[in-house]
Amino acid sequence: MKKIKLITTFLLGLMVINSCSEEDLGLVNPNTLSPDTFFSTEEQVQSAVNAAYANLQTNALYGRLIFYMLDNMSQENAGNGQQEADKRTYAEYTYNSTNQFIADYWDSCYRGINKANFVINNQDRINELSEAILSETQKNKFIGEARFLRAHYYWLLVTRFGDIPLRVDGSSPEGLPRSPREQVIDLIIDDLRFASSNLLPKSEEQKGRANRGAAQAFLGKVLLYEGEYSNALTSFRAMSGYGLETEYFDNFREETEHGIESVWEVEYNINLGTGNKWDSAVIGQGANHANFRGQDYGVLNWFNVYPSDDLRAEFEAGDNRFQGSFYVVGDTYNNGANTLVESDFAENGGNIRPAAWRKYQNYYKQTSENEESGINIKIIRYSDVLLMMAECENEVGTQSAAVGLINQVRARAGLAGLSTSLSKDQVFQAIIHERKVELAGEQVRFDDLLRWNLAGSVLPGLSENRFDPSKHILWPIPDNEISTNANIGPGDQNPGY
Repeated sequence: MKKIKLITTFLLGLMVINSCSEEDLGLVNPNTLSPDTFFSTEEQVQSAVNAAYANLQTNALYGRLIFYMLDNMSQENAGNGQQEADKRTYAEYTYNSTNQFIADYWDSCYRGINKANFVINNQDRINELSEAILSETQKNKFIGEARFLRAHYYWLLVTRFGDIPLRVDGSSPEGLPRSPREQVIDLIIDDLRFASSNLLPKSEEQKGRANRGAAQAFLGKVLLYEGEYSNALTSFRAMSGYGLETEYFDNFREETEHGIESVWEVEYNINLGTGNKWDSAVIGQGANHANFRGQDYGVLNWFNVYPSDDLRAEFEAGDNRFQGSFYVVGDTYNNGANTLVESDFAENGGNIRPAAWRKYQNYYKQTSENEESGINIKIIRYSDVLLMMAECENEVGTQSAAVGLINQVRARAGLAGLSTSLSKDQVFQAIIHERKVELAGEQVRFDDLLRWNLAGSVLPGLSENRFDPSKHILWPIPDNEISTNANIGPGDQNPGY
């Protein structure tokens, strides 16, 4: 049962969305709110924290565009003729600083950061509340949620843009200069360490909220990306209560959300209203509890993209993740009542595609996506954690321990285990393979290729629009930011743009 509800109020002129409360909150008159009077009840603290979740749901992020951006750039997607030019630009690496989707991504992340900072910067007022109103554990928990979310938004920004303005308070309305990437990473790590120490365990927290295991996994991921393998392992090993779903596809069905494998996911629930689903590219406002992954990728709907030949070829014979990831001719859908035929896989140009995406599709229970999906988006699954742990073990532990972790993931896929006598390079190659097939279409591979320094050789792109490692490792700073931020000029643009 999903427990996400949206309500709207104003906090100091900032639109706040309650995205994670089980019951509608009784808020004070928004016209009387001020930082001196707002943080006076548990409900008000919770509603301010809830506001920071809403930007995750926007179309600029997990509502729609982040899928096209990262799945196309990783070449996990191949485009059909009906795919719009503004989506193809990511597969072809032709985006530039005028790209509206990149500007929206930037904007939505900073709006989320501002909302999280509103809570963090009022920590003193929250801590002044009596124990009768809010316990010390609850105070730290709410602040931990805000810091977790701030870390997540900054992670989305720093991985795409490198050096970025580091906003930790509400000052400098004229804009801030770009801070070095290292300073941003330091803040992310500090936020996640606080969250790891103060969030509640998954078993004690309301579904949809950040919890201790999510913070530990996210911290481990950041440390892994920074090459701090031992510290990453320590954070991963601190997690408890997680495992693998028996059925791989259960990770992508609505009825089995928040299962044993789920570490962190973004909430959607079409029963709570979808009337603003097209109106919320960046602000997270109104009834926008739908994402468009199913509609955009769906073989029976827009079918704008399909799984690339390269991706499908990576799967070993007998790997049950192939069936859990893709549809092919002869597969049934709509609870087994219908069967996909060859003509279903035709693009607008008439070409018959060999497969279509099954992950995050509602066809398992219905015949159309109807332009909206309530399936939650998994950001981190425990299988991802196991493979990240294997990568760390391969660097600072033993190859046999790394293989043991890989084999847990392979066993669920119905595959034979790898030999524990593999060399370090052989284990690394196995990790590359397993992450590609286990996490296909989950916006992981592009960043994997970047951190492994493999993007230049693996992502050829089109002959006239090739991936350029000197340029496409980062996105351009949006023109809107350069034109409105007095502290960022054309000379501060990322290389190649």
